[in-house]
Amino acid sequence: MTLRSVVRGAGHYLPRRVVPNAEFEARLDTTDEWIRSRSGIERRHFAAEGETTSDLAVAAAAAALADAGMQADEIDAIVVATSTPDLTFPSVATMVQGRLGMTRGFAFDVQAVCAGFVFALANADALIRAGQARRVLVIGAETFSRILDWTDRGTCVLFGDGAGALVLEAAEGAGTTDDRGILATDLNSDGRHKDLLYVDGGVSATGSAGQLRMQGNAVFRHAVEKLADTAHRALDKAGLSGADVDWIVPHQANLRIITATAQRMQVPMDRVVVTVQDHGNTSAASIPLALSVGKQRGQIKPGDLVVTEAIGGGLAWGAVVLRW
Repeated sequence: MTLRSVVRGAGHYLPRRVVPNAEFEARLDTTDEWIRSRSGIERRHFAAEGETTSDLAVAAAAAALADAGMQADEIDAIVVATSTPDLTFPSVATMVQGRLGMTRGFAFDVQAVCAGFVFALANADALIRAGQARRVLVIGAETFSRILDWTDRGTCVLFGDGAGALVLEAAEGAGTTDDRGILATDLNSDGRHKDLLYVDGGVSATGSAGQLRMQGNAVFRHAVEKLADTAHRALDKAGLSGADVDWIVPHQANLRIITATAQRMQVPMDRVVVTVQDHGNTSAASIPLALSVGKQRGQIKPGDLVVTEAIGGGLAWGAVVLRW
């Protein structure tokens, strides 16, 4: 028998404020058509004044717990993926732990930018396999609107705020590809590419939060190449191929990247969950958001083979293969 990390619940939260592309036309040299044609984004959500990353994370966590039919005190660990924490410390995860009323177990954050949720899932899976936890709440939550340069039309129109969460539970499997749960993970990073996507501030360097900077064309090229490769490696580790995939649930950064990656994996777009048009790039929140929305739409069903993949600043990238 093999210990697997099985998804028991999914949930998400989006701030109430919806920002259509047209809202940028008054202050930037851009248009709705320009944004759509280059990214596929039509609208995004921005957090309200005073609404923090932990607020979003708590709401998504509560939704995932409700979907799983579990209470917070049944959870052993919380892992939050974020690059926009409320404070330098403590972690967003411990804030979520406190607000959920969870007085046992442990909680910590993972920072791998847009690839954060993939890294968080891999860490949660390792905790379960090692016997450190039986049930883990894995959350991706971001308020990227707080670190955008509103004069840079190449970046500020691309990002949004939101949160998504999964509840993972240990379960015995037969050790085959038919098992439910996480079947394989693949994680990568290459610090030589730091300057392609970064924030120009931080506690040690400037004492300020800073703003997001990106070389969009270079990031695009790396994304198309690396996302398909990491997905194939994860599938190979699981003993599977693209033909076995029911759903790709990619990082929702850019529709052109999503389409190109699906083509390289030889998976048709009708087997790809796409939410970027409604959410924009929500960084570490984008995959759990898309998983939760895909489940609500009736796309992702129990037994489906799902591949998630993401790339973010670092550069850091990776993929997870799981059976829903």
